[in-house]
Amino acid sequence: MQHDVIIACDFKSAEDTFRFLDLFKDEPRKPFLKIGMELYYAEGPSIVKEIKRRGHKIFLDLKLHDIPNTVKKAMSVLRNLDVDMTNVHAAGTIDMMKAALEGLTREDGTRPLLIAVTQLTSTSEERMQQELLIGASINDTIVKYAQNTKAAGLDGVVCSPLEAGMVKEACGSGFMTITPGVRFADGDVGDQVRVTTPARAREIGSDFIVVGRPITAADDPVAAYRRCVKEFLNE
Repeated sequence: MQHDVIIACDFKSAEDTFRFLDLFKDEPRKPFLKIGMELYYAEGPSIVKEIKRRGHKIFLDLKLHDIPNTVKKAMSVLRNLDVDMTNVHAAGTIDMMKAALEGLTREDGTRPLLIAVTQLTSTSEERMQQELLIGASINDTIVKYAQNTKAAGLDGVVCSPLEAGMVKEACGSGFMTITPGVRFADGDVGDQVRVTTPARAREIGSDFIVVGRPITAADDPVAAYRRCVKEFLNE
């Protein structure tokens, strides 16, 4: 099972993104990057192609959630961008996730990793129950969504690091967990509710951690990235 730190490139433009990436031009390790909605909607497919040209792996984080046929068609477009990982919402049902997988798979059988979002790390159990009217506990919901994701044939889920262990227990050690909500022990948690440190995330069962502001907003982003890699991968 591979493990890595993924930097969330939550920037508003290509200019801001490349200014940040230029800080890493002399780094022997090219950071794995997450491109989310803000940057992708601002710059389109060209930003993905340029970042790939620079030698970075990419997690395209668009969280597709629609009727199965629409998601399948969207994935058939995204599969040509040569990203390394992309995702859907597990709440879209098993049929939708199966359609996403079918659309993402190229004619030669290759495809990027496909994962599903369980519950966002900004969602508390109280909000889930009171606003979304989901009566089960947040842990039971996340495990069920993960089991649905595995049943659909996907590679893993996005969950908070606090749930990574229970997902592994329910779905097997080979089922990937990609976990945002990671902060340094001496850092600010921001708007995340369910958070932990890089080292603890690895102990619990995270395969990949997604780290944004603790790196991108740091006084020295390269040093913050190195610290995160050292804590998570013990390198």
